[in-house]
Amino acid sequence: MRTINPWINFNGNAEQAFSFYKSVFGGEFTKVVRFKELASPEFQVPDNEADKIMYIALPIGKSNVLIGNDVPGFMGPVNENENRSKIFVVTDSREEADKIFHALSVGGSVEGPMGDSPWATYAGMFRDKFGIEWIIEFDPTSGSKI
Repeated sequence: MRTINPWINFNGNAEQAFSFYKSVFGGEFTKVVRFKELASPEFQVPDNEADKIMYIALPIGKSNVLIGNDVPGFMGPVNENENRSKIFVVTDSREEADKIFHALSVGGSVEGPMGDSPWATYAGMFRDKFGIEWIIEFDPTSGSKI
């Protein structure tokens, strides 16, 4: 297996969330597709959803991609607060872990502050301001390996 890339669903604020993630991780979006670009007689897109994100991709690191989309109204709302999945980010240093943790957790709620863990890593856990859960970790015994 080459990579596993997280894909996050949003209720109309995917673009705002991904602009925030881009400000933390850097890089450029490799692709942004709006629902209006897929509109056809067979797939009609309501005006209020035309500019919503159907697909957005932000490369993170050497081989990872964070992907997201807005869920169309006809599929029902996504309840981020009931999503217990987490995005797990392994960093190359304590400093990088602190930087990412503190930047992504702004406006969110910290469930576990950055600190030394019982399993000998440096880690923290939080829910960001968009309701997405993250774990940030640095493992001094293996560098950037999980």
